[in-house]
Amino acid sequence: METERLTIIELYRKGKDQSEILKILNIPKTRRKFVYRTINRYKDTGSVSDKPRSGRPASVTTTRMRKIVRGHVWRNPSRSVRKMAAELKVSRSSLQRIVKRDLGLSSFKKRKVHYLSKVMKEKRLKRSKGLIDRFAIQGLDHVLFSDEKLFTIEEAYNQQNDRILSSTASTITEEYRYVKEYRNHVLLWFGLEYLHLAGLQ
Repeated sequence: METERLTIIELYRKGKDQSEILKILNIPKTRRKFVYRTINRYKDTGSVSDKPRSGRPASVTTTRMRKIVRGHVWRNPSRSVRKMAAELKVSRSSLQRIVKRDLGLSSFKKRKVHYLSKVMKEKRLKRSKGLIDRFAIQGLDHVLFSDEKLFTIEEAYNQQNDRILSSTASTITEEYRYVKEYRNHVLLWFGLEYLHLAGLQ
């Protein structure tokens, strides 16, 4: 029976559905549930063996699946559990159990950062050293530090939620019907030069 189960799973992993497996192996309809249970057990546990008792070691199939998952993660740690489960033809819950419990892995969110390539880092380092050498001689008396910020002083337009109540579109006045492409705004500029304010606009 164990050999028969392994054959069923082998066909399942090759993309055969349950009806095709029944025909290929010439399994009578009276044993149809056996095929269904075998495939479902494999999808849930990654094994074709009966459910292990307490303290019983993991099956060879589970150990093999653990190695396969470890290899997938090593090659591409950003691959989702859902995609791996689909590729390996196992249930998502089984794969999550292997990843968290057996492999001791956790899921972390990617963070948005300003990416600096090796060339960009080298340029920044070169320029920084040049500024240090320059200011070591001239000092900071004539260095202007500035920043600016653009503030919109009108309410932002939300295409999804901004609606107008009216009986017909033709009765809506231009004041409410149209939205300007460019909103009114104010630019705030600030500069500081050697302990005194250089400008504010």
